[in-house]
Amino acid sequence: MNKNIAIIGSGFSALSASCHLAKSGHNVTVFEKNETIGGRCRQFKKQGFIFDIGPSWYWMPDIFDKFFAEFDKKTSDYYQLNKLSPAYKIFFEDDTITIGDCMDKICLEFERIENGSSIPLKKFIKTAQENYEIAINKVVLKPGISPLELVTPETITRLDQFFKTISSEVRKRFKNPKLISTLEFPVLFLGAKPNKTPSFYSFMNFADFGLGTWHPEGGMYKVIEAMESLAKELGVKFKTNAPVSRINVNNKKASSIEVNNEILKFDIVLSGADYHHSETLLDQRYRQYSEKYWSKKTFAPSSLLFYVGFNTKIENINHHNLFFDTDFEKHAQEIYDSPKWPSDPLFYANFPSVTDKTMAPEGYETGFFLIPIAPGIEDTPELREKYFNLILSRLELRIGQKVKNNIIFKESFCVNDFISEYNSYKGNAYGMANTLLQTAFLRPNLKSKKVNNLYFTGQLTVPGPGVPPALISGKLVADLINKNHN
Repeated sequence: MNKNIAIIGSGFSALSASCHLAKSGHNVTVFEKNETIGGRCRQFKKQGFIFDIGPSWYWMPDIFDKFFAEFDKKTSDYYQLNKLSPAYKIFFEDDTITIGDCMDKICLEFERIENGSSIPLKKFIKTAQENYEIAINKVVLKPGISPLELVTPETITRLDQFFKTISSEVRKRFKNPKLISTLEFPVLFLGAKPNKTPSFYSFMNFADFGLGTWHPEGGMYKVIEAMESLAKELGVKFKTNAPVSRINVNNKKASSIEVNNEILKFDIVLSGADYHHSETLLDQRYRQYSEKYWSKKTFAPSSLLFYVGFNTKIENINHHNLFFDTDFEKHAQEIYDSPKWPSDPLFYANFPSVTDKTMAPEGYETGFFLIPIAPGIEDTPELREKYFNLILSRLELRIGQKVKNNIIFKESFCVNDFISEYNSYKGNAYGMANTLLQTAFLRPNLKSKKVNNLYFTGQLTVPGPGVPPALISGKLVADLINKNHN
């Protein structure tokens, strides 16, 4: 029987769920608090410059392909996808490493840094590929209901990889600190330190080196627009400027939501908004997780972001650039172990106009800068300005070009904005980290244990943080709803 379903939020997981549920015949309405849909993947345009203000890395293209294939569509029906060559550049204090668009190029670069290192690299990536195939085809497609979901013939033979860490496995094979940092970098997308992330998650290294880094022409928001177009084609309705202020429960069932002082009745409520925030929309007795529960969890970092328009082309940079020219370990400690503003931060710089001329006026450059910081720390205009000047000086030093006087404008986004714009717990940037004790069935549930027809999706539930997992999360919760309410 078809149901009337309300979806709170319009990020990747909510859009994915909306498409799958509409395809199953349900009447779906999406409620977004902001002016435009996309959740954390929104776009900022100013003076001919275009910025993706959230996700900027397009990894695991197969996951996007599988999503659209579910609806007999292709990504190319909606946007032009280009493989970046090179994928990205890493700046160290005394050298740079350029990650090419294939394993042969990457092996040559590793050999340049450390003679003989391509041999253990190939073995490491082979294991990473095997883990990727198990993770994507087996583990992440489970709804996180039972620990038995992790027990497959493939995972049993790799049980030790859930108790070893990425850091220990990388350091066992490589001694050069630059190569170690290069191989530990991809798991930062999972929101935890490499020495707290199970080595099974090396599949992120295959996503990086094996599948490559891609860019949708026009920016990541093209994917949101594609999903919106598909959803509307399937009959999904969208309401923007529509913050949900309450979920009403009768007889242990979500009966309605309150939006802009209006009560709207639905058969099923699904929240793709921040999980912690979503539960605050319920009366206390219907919440599954206490404030104490959330406070003990390891969350992904927050971020200090800058969106900068330059009136000149910038030299010696790629589309994606990582500045690892300071102490990786110290910065990680200042995020996770003793939360504070970092003394000498690593940072990421994205210049999409290097490869995509639509992202900036001709002869100009679009610059997006990100500093990972601890969630929940103080956020002031003075701190933002201090750190902008710090990273801009480092950028100028590493690229050998003065660019400060070429800035037309800059905008910033930090902890306070993550909270106000996305109701993000402590202003985290992308959810709950994938540590051993926060994996699969140990993450917050897709289905409420206390309200029969209330569900959740997104980066705080299964499978975890990141855009491809969000697409999968939407499918998982849609399948669960269909199973429970057919």
